[in-house]
Amino acid sequence: MNGILLNIDWPFLIEKLVLIAIVVSISLVVAMYTTFAERKVAGLLQDRPGPNRAGPFGILQPLADGMKLFFKEEIIPNFSSKALFVLGPGLAMLTAIMTSAVIPWGDKIILPGGREMQLQIADVNIGILYVFAVVSLGVYGIMVGAWASNNKYSLMGGLRAASQIISYELALGLSLIALLMFTGTLSLKEMVVQQQQGGWGGLLSWNILKQPLGFFIFLVCAFAECNRTPFDLPEAENELIGGYHTEYSSMKLGFYLFSEYVNMFISSAVMVTLFFGGYDIPFLNEANLAVNTAAILGVVAFFIKIACFLFLFIWVRWTIPRFRYDQLMHLGWRIMIPLALFNMMATGAAILFFNK
Repeated sequence: MNGILLNIDWPFLIEKLVLIAIVVSISLVVAMYTTFAERKVAGLLQDRPGPNRAGPFGILQPLADGMKLFFKEEIIPNFSSKALFVLGPGLAMLTAIMTSAVIPWGDKIILPGGREMQLQIADVNIGILYVFAVVSLGVYGIMVGAWASNNKYSLMGGLRAASQIISYELALGLSLIALLMFTGTLSLKEMVVQQQQGGWGGLLSWNILKQPLGFFIFLVCAFAECNRTPFDLPEAENELIGGYHTEYSSMKLGFYLFSEYVNMFISSAVMVTLFFGGYDIPFLNEANLAVNTAAILGVVAFFIKIACFLFLFIWVRWTIPRFRYDQLMHLGWRIMIPLALFNMMATGAAILFFNK
């Protein structure tokens, strides 16, 4: 036993534990304040101030909302499956957080003593497959909670969520096959490194220029995977009261609501990593900055790119009306999947032609 403990790389383990704590904390804080940003942007688009009472400019409103949810009465329906009723929101939140493990948040930094630390929890060579696997598990949190509620509106919302996510995951996967044909790797870190090497400071190597149609398909499918407007059919309040979380209250409801915003944050991070160079800043390599300075600037740039996508998620919600369910299925099966197949075949033909 002592031999096993001695063989553990304790500095490495401590680094990873600290990084996990930081990433989880940032994900929760970003999710919390994305709710505030959503209400502020909605107020701006609708010519009203939005939340402005709790703290200066309403900046403490997310904390007030969190406290309200935390102290509200816990209600579990008498005829629900109590164990699964509790498990559902926890599973939704867990899968949302787990996706962040393979995202490269920045380049390496040099710690005191000369030790290098990668700003990535796990650099696995099948990072994209890991993301898909965990995202696919996310629907179980919704389905378990919907079924355990023993409520017809909740069950209908859960069924909608399952069919919607299955439908759009196909197009999502097909859109990435074309990207993988270009990059030749499943590692997210390697994809970022490839996008740093190219003309005009690396900007011409960003995958958005190589796969614009693939990015568009991925973006639309990301909206559907996150159950965001115009794809928020599983919780359509004018049809299903609250959808799959109709019977939930207190922090169980909070977990479902927060998991949606965490999914938005992680989806934005994945899109930035795959198509917009991740933490890459054009011409930064030519500046010959110190390693830690370059890494910090890369992290800042990464979060600025993520913020742009979060704004896009919010903007679309308050601009485009919700689809009907038949329109949602038609878009997924008869437009997105054929487009993704066309993009994959066109990419294969282009690679075959230009590599001759």
